[in-house]
Amino acid sequence: MPSPLPGMDPYLEHPAFWSSFHSRFMVALADAIEANLSAGYYVEVEARTYLDDSAGGVLIGIPDVVAAPSAVDQLPTAIAGPIAVQVKPQPVEVPAPEAITERYLEIREVATGAVITAIELLSPKNKRAGSGRTSYVEKRAQVLGSATHLVEFDLLRAGAAMPVLGTVEPTPYRILVSPSDRRPQADLYGFGLQQPLPDIVLPLKPGDPPIAIALQPIFDGVYDRGRYHARIDYTQLPPPPALAEADHRWLAGHLQRQGDA
Repeated sequence: MPSPLPGMDPYLEHPAFWSSFHSRFMVALADAIEANLSAGYYVEVEARTYLDDSAGGVLIGIPDVVAAPSAVDQLPTAIAGPIAVQVKPQPVEVPAPEAITERYLEIREVATGAVITAIELLSPKNKRAGSGRTSYVEKRAQVLGSATHLVEFDLLRAGAAMPVLGTVEPTPYRILVSPSDRRPQADLYGFGLQQPLPDIVLPLKPGDPPIAIALQPIFDGVYDRGRYHARIDYTQLPPPPALAEADHRWLAGHLQRQGDA
């Protein structure tokens, strides 16, 4: 069943759905790109994994294989004089980093394996202060300083958007297409709840025409195969941040009309 919304569904930004949506969308996008690629290219689905301690976690050391005897084990069986009351441990929790895995795509040249176009879908960790954002910003800078094209999807309303130069109209969602041969110029597609995901073009090597990708059918297929309609409670508000008042009124009315249909 299709989404009740015309474009991006803000309910998918909930942590219960985002991880699966992220993976499904990137794989579906890779399949759509591959269907339009010439024989000189291929699409690779890559993944990066890191430990995120932005919530205050710290790395926990790995113990040695051979453990030393504990202090309790070393207590003598008999102690002369008054017997001291032993301190009992109290249960506590230690902060542990969260393992984050993010999928991204690379369009590569078959002959050389060179990365021609890098395609990213931002995650919540990329948009919040911490190691996830730091790691991504560093990679982004490397790509922008290279001959590789960058296509960056931001389908999350929460968090800080990735920096671009100049005055940009604020929109809930946006997609950046940065061909390496046009930098610092790039194309930014901004859209909101009432608009479908745009059609975009993915740049390839000079001399090869870019390929056009219609994103809304890809989204619709992911939504249907994930059966999100049966899992999302549309009687509740979308996850934070709160919608703008105009978007809130539109969403409430639109869902009401969908329910009456």
